[in-house]
Amino acid sequence: MSTSSLPAPRQLARLSPLGQLRAGRLLRRLVQLYVGLVAYGLTLALLIRAHLGNAPWDVLHQGLADHLPISIGQAVIAVSFLVLLLWIPLREVPGLGTLSNAVVIGLAADLGLSLMHEPRAIQLRILMTLAGVIGNAVATACYIGAQLGPGPRDGLMTGLNRRTGVPIGPVRTGIEVTVVVVGFFLGGVLGFGTLIYAVAIGPLVQRLLPLFVVPLAAGGDQG
Repeated sequence: MSTSSLPAPRQLARLSPLGQLRAGRLLRRLVQLYVGLVAYGLTLALLIRAHLGNAPWDVLHQGLADHLPISIGQAVIAVSFLVLLLWIPLREVPGLGTLSNAVVIGLAADLGLSLMHEPRAIQLRILMTLAGVIGNAVATACYIGAQLGPGPRDGLMTGLNRRTGVPIGPVRTGIEVTVVVVGFFLGGVLGFGTLIYAVAIGPLVQRLLPLFVVPLAAGGDQG
């Protein structure tokens, strides 16, 4: 995601994993990171329980969970680490936030799914879908704004952009279309919610991110 539209004090820094930890305000950033990751997993569960269409990657996660002896959250974790393997040829380096993202979101999603049930009323399911999309955007801005490393899927997108020169938009679209198609044929739920998520998540995160970016101390190691 481009941050060129952010005010200068609120732009995301390009730091090495060690530089991210040395850049100051670490306690505040750790709290924000883990609040964002837990909220992200819970909002994914909200979208899944609404049963009107999952977020693109969760179409794949649900499809895998339907065919393997694992939960949806465990599928999130497994796919995250598989995606991290793709970072190797792209020469991307994971940070604390990257590894935390790979684990915490899946655990939080399973927790949310264990606490929520699919409602019968379509009005409530629509509200859950909208709340899930908006809440997911807030959670995304929260964990990205902590500046402790991108999520596995975020890093795959930016790494492909950097290595191939293809703009972020087509790269993200290509990745998400691929995982949606594979997930759909595996039995993942594709629908209204998937479309709303795909259209709304980018603009929402772009709007929200300046509110959550934690300004860092100058002089951190550059990535």
